[in-house]
Order: sequence, then structure tokens, then C-alpha cells
Amino acid sequence: RGVVRVVTPGTLLEANLLESKRSNYLVAVALGDVEVGLAYADISTGEFAATQISSNALAAEMVRLNPSEVLLPKGASLGAVGPNDAASVPVTLVEDGWFDPEAAREYLLRRLDVASMEGYGLEGWPLAVAACGAILRYQGETLKSASVDLRLGAYSTSAFMALDAATRRNLELFQAGRLGLSAGALLSVLDLTETAMGGRLLRQWLGQPLLDVGEIRNRQDMVAFFHDSAARRALAQALLKKVGDLERLVNRARSGLATPRDLAALRQGLETVPALKELVAGGSESLAGGLRPCREVVELLSNALPQDPPATLGSGEAIRLGFSPELDQLRMSSKDIRGYLASLEKQERERTGIKSLKVGYNRVFGYYIEVTTSNLSSVPADYIRKQTLTGAERYFTPQLKEFESSLLNAQERMVELEADLFRQVCRQVALAAREVLDTAAAVARLDVAATLAEAAARHGYVRPEVDDGPAIDIKGGRHPTVESVLGEGGFVANDTYLCNKDSQL
Repeated sequence: RGVVRVVTPGTLLEANLLESKRSNYLVAVALGDVEVGLAYADISTGEFAATQISSNALAAEMVRLNPSEVLLPKGASLGAVGPNDAASVPVTLVEDGWFDPEAAREYLLRRLDVASMEGYGLEGWPLAVAACGAILRYQGETLKSASVDLRLGAYSTSAFMALDAATRRNLELFQAGRLGLSAGALLSVLDLTETAMGGRLLRQWLGQPLLDVGEIRNRQDMVAFFHDSAARRALAQALLKKVGDLERLVNRARSGLATPRDLAALRQGLETVPALKELVAGGSESLAGGLRPCREVVELLSNALPQDPPATLGSGEAIRLGFSPELDQLRMSSKDIRGYLASLEKQERERTGIKSLKVGYNRVFGYYIEVTTSNLSSVPADYIRKQTLTGAERYFTPQLKEFESSLLNAQERMVELEADLFRQVCRQVALAAREVLDTAAAVARLDVAATLAEAAARHGYVRPEVDDGPAIDIKGGRHPTVESVLGEGGFVANDTYLCNKDSQL
């Protein structure tokens, strides 16, 4: 026997150990003299990104990511990730060689089967490449054979506004008050998402305010598409309720940790995609783009799984009737044998004349025929004693033993075949993981757009006009979280005017 997996805070895959609407980031930091390389991955969803930033910007980025586990080289100081974070986040020290830029580059090229890192946007970022290498090596060391599809991409912190810990705390984006409770924070007011993927994306959007006016307007267009129609929002929310966590479900299938109900939830979610695509047809391409029906995956899961599969393997009922002729035959044989055993009690009572005779089963002793002590004189000669009880004796016959052996063999083979077929289905689903993950990302965008539209409709928010001008001019501005505490009419709206030219603080 060997170690099949090492469970750590940053490599969790089990749904019951993860918060559904919060990403579980594993972060690696490659330290340089002036700059640092930072890579983060959510093993449960396949999200994987890297950047190279100045050392001064590291603390703000670590606060944004709020990692569950941080990888550092053994020679690094625990304070390298920031004095506050080092005390609260599990830091794992790994071999210094994992962070060697050249060795990491060679490892990544082999692992990703590419000639250069240019396609991932990491060419010229040696420290970022080093951090990526450490993430992938650690994944291999901990998950072992439980493979997960990580989608690597570079990002730049200049694309969004960096918010340090004090700013996030004062804005109460995710936590409010001195106790840091989620209730009363901005996220709690806006988060009406129906899917876990949408919840994670909304959290990401709030933590990374955009700086590009065009991108901001694009998001506003998506929200406006749903804000313009209450019926459209209601239908979107009804459909999204049927969609499970596609990202984590497909990665559980790929890692070999999925259950029959995980695959059934994946099937149900993908079956909803065509209706979502039809709903947003004619809207912005940002909403419709990426919504792929994944018909081959849906067809496979529909053929392989019953409508309501069991929670776990082992019952022989996790694979749909008709998917495997061999499994169907084993089920039939098992059913026939069980039918014989059920009728045996009646037959033996008639043959022996013992009205209280019972045929039963015990996990330790198997199938038996039980006769009370007062009827032992009527026991036939072909009964073989198996067990003595207080007030009764248990017997078996050669024929009963033969049928018992046939049943147990059929059940054992049925369980083995069911497990083999289920693993085969998981491998086929894993082949379409990229397509499913693209669809999941599109569903998350749709969910967030519908959510923000619903929040705007409920609270009377309006669409701001965003431009590159020097002024901020707000008419009748309100505070969303304070207003939610005071109730309707409790907050007095007020105007704000700030301008770089004539009205600065």
C-alpha cells in the first residue's frame, strides 16, 4: 500500500469541507530582490493564474486572495507574506529548488507540453514561472494520481484597483463591524446569486474593481439586459436554481472523487444550459458567449446514470439499466437467486411440517435455516448444523450453500463492474472538462449579471455614467449597507461632488 493523497488546506476537493461561494486558494510566492512572482490556484475549480509584481504590492494582493495555504521556499522568512497573514494562514515550506526559475520553466514546458510560456502570457516573468512550477509540483505531491485540470493564465494587477487591508476593512466589502461579520457587509446586500460559481465570481468582482471604462460599461450592459425585464430575471433565476457547481463537479469527476449524485448534478446543470442560452439570445455577447450545451457529456450521463442514482457506489444501482449488458445480466442473476431464497422458507415448511421454520441471513454466518428446539425431532437428515442458539438451532443444506455462493459471487462481480463502469464514465467526462469549465464561467457571469440587476430593482439603484473625466458627481447618493440596516426611508440621500480641477479634499 502507498499514500494515495495528502490532504492540505489548499488542495481540498471535498464539497463538505469547502465554502461553496468562496474560492479556496493555494498561493505560491517566489521572492526576488525587487519583485516577487505570485501564483494562485483553486484546485477544486481549476482556476490557476500568475503575475509578477513589486514586493511592495505583495501584501495587498495576499489580502485580496485570502489564501488557505501559502507555499514558500525553506530559506524564506514566514514574514515574507506579510506580518498579519503569516500568523493566520498555513505556510508550507517546500524545497528551494521548486522555486528555481530555470528548473521551474523546464518543468512547466514538459508538464504543459508547450515550447514556450508565451502562449500563457508568462514569457519574461521568471519569478511568476517559478511560482507556477511550485504550485504544480505541490499539486503532484499531494494529489498523487487524483489529476485536476488547472487552466493557467497570466494577469496584471494594473488592470484593477488594488485595495489594501485597511481600505477593504473600511469599505466593509466582505466583513462588517469590529467582529468582522459577513452580515451587514456589501457582499451580503448584493449577493442574490443562485449558483456557487456566481457567488465566487461576484466576490471576485467586488475585490477587483475595474479601471477600464470600456470593461465597466460592458458589465453594465449585462446588468441592464436583466434590469430591463423582471420576467427575464425571474426566468433566469428559476433556471439557475437547477445548476449545481459545475466547476467543482467536473473537477471531482476528473480527480476520481465524484459520487454518482455528483455526476447526476452535473448532468442536470448542463441540461439547463440550452434554456439559458435561449434566454440571453439577442443580449450582449458577454452573456451568450461560452454557453455551450456540452451535448456529448449530457448524452453520456443520461445513458450511464439512472434518474435518481444512489449516494455512493456498491449497491449495483449506480449505472442505468441497459448501459452495460454484462451488469444487467448480473443483476438478473442476483434477482433470480434472491427470489429462490425468498421462496425457500415456504418450501421447507411444507417439506418438514415445521410451521415456525425460518430462512434468514447473517453477515457473519451467511444464509441459514432456523428451527426451534421443540421441533428438532422433525429436522430432515440433509440439514447440516451451522450454529446453536438459546432455544433454536441453525442449519444449512448443500443446495442452500450453493445458491448462497452464487449470490455472493454475483454481488461481488456486480460491485466491481459497477465501479469500473463509473470510473470509465468519469474519465470520459474529464475529456470534456475544458468545455464544461468554459460553460461554467459563462453561467457564473450570467448569474452575477442577473443578481446585480435584481439587487438594483429591489433597492432602486440606478446605472451610473462612467467616463474618464476628472469629476465624481453623485446626486441623491445612498449607502447600501447602512440603508439595509436602517430600513426603507431611514437613510437620507445626499449629493457628492469631487473634482481634480476645482473641488478636492
